[in-house]
Amino acid sequence: MGILYEVTSFTGWGIWLFVLFALMAFNELGRTTKWGGIVLFLIVPAALTIFVWPTTAAPGNEYGTGNWFNWVKTYSALAGCLGFMAIRFIPGLARKRWALCFPPLILALNIFEACLRDFQCYAYGAWEGAYIDNLWLISGPWNIMNGIAGLLNIIAISGWFGIFISKDRTKDMIWPDMIWPWIIAYDLWNFAYTYNCIADHSFYCGLALLLACTIPAFFIKKGAWLQHRAQTLALWIMFVMTIPSFADRIAPVHTTHDPKAFFAVSLLALIANVALCIYQFNKIRIHRLNPLKDEIYTESNAYKRIIEENR
Repeated sequence: MGILYEVTSFTGWGIWLFVLFALMAFNELGRTTKWGGIVLFLIVPAALTIFVWPTTAAPGNEYGTGNWFNWVKTYSALAGCLGFMAIRFIPGLARKRWALCFPPLILALNIFEACLRDFQCYAYGAWEGAYIDNLWLISGPWNIMNGIAGLLNIIAISGWFGIFISKDRTKDMIWPDMIWPWIIAYDLWNFAYTYNCIADHSFYCGLALLLACTIPAFFIKKGAWLQHRAQTLALWIMFVMTIPSFADRIAPVHTTHDPKAFFAVSLLALIANVALCIYQFNKIRIHRLNPLKDEIYTESNAYKRIIEENR
């Protein structure tokens, strides 16, 4: 038995790597071609909504994909993808301040949805662990800790009026103020959320899915983290809604179900997001910034590099 997960075979790690690289590959298809994005995030989900998901994600199904959270998360992720495509490809839209409010709002909504789910899992009172809506979970202080961490992560969203469209042919939505301090704090919070609320699926929807957007943000297209995140999240949840047996029957990797592990990952997420908020509020105070209008990280090398590469 491992610390976070049960011991995984070489085959299990091979499947995990396939999921990771498939998400990254389809993300690149949706990112680098306009028609790829339209097919992946409009045409395919429209067809699945009509012909597939009413069966595979029906309420009360044996894989737990029929709960409110999965349906809301699916369409909020797709709304983000389509909204970002509109900002990228409709001339002049990226210069409208009201349009630039959409990315932080849809991001905050997605985080808030997950915070509500953490609080809901605590309210179940499953102190010894239980299957609820056909998903195993265990209630505890970690749900409250991580819910607070997510709310702090929302508060730390900054610099959205600095969003612009990259000068290259892919026309990516670049958010230069969203650099590694916020991304790492988000990743720790989101992994803890998946571990708390979708425990036995988190090997994929936590580890693989987060790396599928973080790797491109650091090594493929810097400054476009939110675009990477929205597309990989939409791709994964569409896959899960279509083939709900994947993480339970086809390639299961269970957590250790150890309360200490749940506490540890949520504590780490909370510490990271408290530190992020303290750091940002200190910069706001020192430089007398308006957090609703100004960018915070303009003096950082990461910010300057993003500007140089994309503007």
